[in-house]
Amino acid sequence: MFSTTVFVQGMPLLLHAALATIGVSLSGLLIGFFVAVGVCAARLSRKRAARRFGGAYVFFFRGVPMLVQLLLVYYLLPFVGINVPPLVAAISAVSLCSASYIAEILRGGFLSIPPGHIEAARMLGLSPFDTLRRILVPQAFRLTLPSLVNEMVLLIKASSLISVVGVAELTRTAQNIAASTYRPLEAYVAAGLIYFVICGALALVAHAAEYRLKHA
Repeated sequence: MFSTTVFVQGMPLLLHAALATIGVSLSGLLIGFFVAVGVCAARLSRKRAARRFGGAYVFFFRGVPMLVQLLLVYYLLPFVGINVPPLVAAISAVSLCSASYIAEILRGGFLSIPPGHIEAARMLGLSPFDTLRRILVPQAFRLTLPSLVNEMVLLIKASSLISVVGVAELTRTAQNIAASTYRPLEAYVAAGLIYFVICGALALVAHAAEYRLKHA
């Protein structure tokens, strides 16, 4: 029989752990976005070496499971003499992994912009920087916003893997509650509900932002 007592008593611990989940996911997305900009620029570069580097980065981090990447970063950093807390190792791995997906999303957005827009900007005398800032980036952002939000949702759900390096995030806390109370159903139902609320709120915010951009 479902125990509402265990469900209610475990909720504060799970909500606190959800902050770690959100923090790691947002940090990974933010850092990964800046890394992705560089990888995307390399992928779109006219230089062959840069394109190969960007392609190799995307190929590796999209081809290796995030769980393996987490373990590699967690054990590789101390091996080369860099001792960092598990949280830092987790954020680093999540950032590197998310950057590969975001880079491809951004590349698809830039490639979807009609070449005529760039030619028109040149005819108007806009510099390459102004063309990027006023023409390319706004259009690419509108085109890629749904995919970026989807990546954020996937990142929040994938963040449950960071428990393998000792970070007490939402899933790890639910496992601890289930082990201590012998009531796994209540613990995982509560954790699933929190994941649902977080991802649902993200989807609503993204829908509102997309609507405003569409009617701007």
